[in-house]
Amino acid sequence: MTTPVISGNEVFSHVFLGAADLQASADFYDAALGALGIKNLGPFGNGWMLYGRDKPAFIIARPGNGLAPSSNGATIGFAAATPAEVDAFHAAGMTAGGTDEGQPGPRGHLPGAYAAYLRDPAGNKVCAYTFA
Repeated sequence: MTTPVISGNEVFSHVFLGAADLQASADFYDAALGALGIKNLGPFGNGWMLYGRDKPAFIIARPGNGLAPSSNGATIGFAAATPAEVDAFHAAGMTAGGTDEGQPGPRGHLPGAYAAYLRDPAGNKVCAYTFA
């Protein structure tokens, strides 16, 4: 797998949805997204299933903290140009009422990934990602 490149024109780095039965979800998305020309790029890391045309953009997996996907599985990932932007995203979000869900720093599950996670005031999980 190649390291994803963010062009600067993208709004999102990826979308992550939780799955209780990963195989059933993979079977569904293989069929539904395959019809759109979006490929299953294979399992990665801790059993994540990655989908995209030329880079991972849609991910399904069991939520990392073990809670049920119905209450916890969705994460919206916003594209950042640099690690400094990721750091600024996290700091600004915390100042504006967010809560920490993952400090800024490297992420070992994707090559060159640097990210930070927050919960917004409504409890939605969002993150910012860049890739070196």
